[in-house]
Amino acid sequence: MIIKSLLWVRGGLTAIAMMHVVFVSAGDAINRKALVDRNCPSVETFDSLSSFSVGNGNFAFTVDATGLQTFPEFYKNGVPLGTQSQWGWHSFANPKAYKPEDALKTFDFGKGHKEVYSCQFKEAGLARDASEWYRTNPHRLDLGKVGLNLGNNVKISDITDIDQRLDLWSGVIHSSFKVGGQPIEVQTACHPTKDVIAATIKSNSQIGINLRFPFPTGGHSDDACDWLSDEKHNTVLVQQDSCSALLRREIDTTFYYVNIRWKGHATLQKIGRNSFNLTPEDNTLTFSCGFYEQAPSKNAMQPNFCEVERQSASYWQQFWAKGAAVDFSHCKDPRAKELERRVVLSQYLLAIQSSGQYPPQETGLTYNSWFGKFHLEMIWWHQAWQALWNRSELLSRTLPWYYSVESKARDIAKRQGYDGIRWMKMTDPSGTEAPSNVGSFLIWQQPHIIYLAELLYRAQPSDSLILKYNDLVQETAKFMYSFASYDKKNKRYVLRGYIPAQETLHAETTINSPFELSYWHFAMETAQLWRERAGQKRNPDWDKLIQQLSPLTYNSDQMYLASEDATDTYTDIRFTSDHPAVLGAVGVLPFVGRMMRKDYMQNTLDWIWDNWNWDKTWGWDFPMVAMNAARLGDKDKAIGALLMDKRTNTYLNNGHNYQDKRLRIYLPGNGGLLTAVAMMCAGWDGSQGINPGFPKDGDWDVRWEGLHPMP
Repeated sequence: MIIKSLLWVRGGLTAIAMMHVVFVSAGDAINRKALVDRNCPSVETFDSLSSFSVGNGNFAFTVDATGLQTFPEFYKNGVPLGTQSQWGWHSFANPKAYKPEDALKTFDFGKGHKEVYSCQFKEAGLARDASEWYRTNPHRLDLGKVGLNLGNNVKISDITDIDQRLDLWSGVIHSSFKVGGQPIEVQTACHPTKDVIAATIKSNSQIGINLRFPFPTGGHSDDACDWLSDEKHNTVLVQQDSCSALLRREIDTTFYYVNIRWKGHATLQKIGRNSFNLTPEDNTLTFSCGFYEQAPSKNAMQPNFCEVERQSASYWQQFWAKGAAVDFSHCKDPRAKELERRVVLSQYLLAIQSSGQYPPQETGLTYNSWFGKFHLEMIWWHQAWQALWNRSELLSRTLPWYYSVESKARDIAKRQGYDGIRWMKMTDPSGTEAPSNVGSFLIWQQPHIIYLAELLYRAQPSDSLILKYNDLVQETAKFMYSFASYDKKNKRYVLRGYIPAQETLHAETTINSPFELSYWHFAMETAQLWRERAGQKRNPDWDKLIQQLSPLTYNSDQMYLASEDATDTYTDIRFTSDHPAVLGAVGVLPFVGRMMRKDYMQNTLDWIWDNWNWDKTWGWDFPMVAMNAARLGDKDKAIGALLMDKRTNTYLNNGHNYQDKRLRIYLPGNGGLLTAVAMMCAGWDGSQGINPGFPKDGDWDVRWEGLHPMP
């Protein structure tokens, strides 16, 4: 057994780091290939919720049981067969020249100055039209469908003997089936750094592929494919030779390119304005298909199937070998097998969908939710696990984006009368704030950049990392300090004029919600620590806020309230639905003795456990509850929360966290699960022993390598 710990020196750039990375019984390393292989998903039928994806964090391609995107209509309302990238965005025309300021509205939350927010408007007119345009635009594109050409008369019911398996160790999908008794085999892979998929198709006849390109819907939550507007867009064959063809997609003022490269003799035929068939002359078709924001160079050779397959296998074997691993196979509790399945599949899904150059959308690169935009309050749930699981390089891909939108975030703070930078909630790569009557008033996305930067530093402490992110940390903290109001009468700092994480509360009335209070304390203290690491003095005004931030408010039953004003927290349905965010004050965040009591928090957990409206929750609520229970020492509830039998805690065959008919996948739930498991294994600052979040009844012999503790 190897047990090591972290020791941090405050005030300076030196971190004495004996990395807490291994806990395995008797020094035996985890057989990582066996761990991964036993959790590879498979299907034997068409199931609209069991599509499989390949991808690389900036691009993903989802297939049906044929191994390609042959029947997208069947999966439209399940887990759609998306082809999405980080760069693939489109905006409808803006003939009236709407500007972001057209959707602004002024509020007075009693802080001595007016605050201007980007809102949705119900009344007809410029403000409503502008707000709807900026919510809808830009939206993410589905870049096109690459399916088998089985003939116009072949239906799903004609396909038999399905045997499909996603090989997680190599990142290759193996599919076999029969059509009319004739066997067909397909292998599908994605290049680890390029937006290129490749496949090989073997059959007893000349089975080719069909490429179809949709017009965008601009819908709130859908597969982004409008197949009824063929005349509104165009696909042009730019160039072709004996083994490749380059297509240019034209959608309004948006252009991108699709390159197809094949091996052997095959014929490419345009069969419609936006559709093509590629038909081989023998019984095997091997091809690659690349998607490009700009026209690829004539001298750039697109990798073929063999190269893509080789690169994919190399990448995924290193991925599984180098990061952290958790092995539940030695546990006696029958729930452990399912927990291990969720953990392994969540790592794969988040690596291909939530680890790119921009923050992820809730539905990743599979289909559009909230018009394909991403929500900054969710980035912690998508990506905090990456630093804890020794995969800091994934998180490091995303965080530099904050610098690219800093000026817009600074403008938001300024127009609301605050210092520093206020991060937008719902946005796109440009950082434009999407109007919202809820999202614009959230504040808990604000500290995330501080928390995530801290996780990166703890995982890989360095002077260069401090230099890279300290400006963002400090400017974020400036806003947080200026946002808090000082209550002279009671000599305390107060948070007011916002909507908390539990979105059933209102900005006009909410005061001192517990999660936001705790997060303000953690982030401001961490910002001070970063000042010391950078050789700067602590800010005395910030220390005053840290010392005098309001404590959590409780009722006569010694349970914490949803907010200071919400005295009917435990009787009003508004306060017993949505996120039980009060528990995030201890769990996501460390316990702060000056602000709260553990026995009161335990009372709160117990009541919520027995009485919460669990059918009105979200996927990340369950790991949040688990982290709260773990810090309180209630280990049975920690396990119970992770595996609670509720709709929004459902994990599909492919590993996706199902929510409802609108959100058939929800990646923040997967990320929250991995964060909670890391914490329950490796612990947190001040925790005692190994696996402090798991019961000590002999049923949870959890073994792990490479994890880092939480703050």
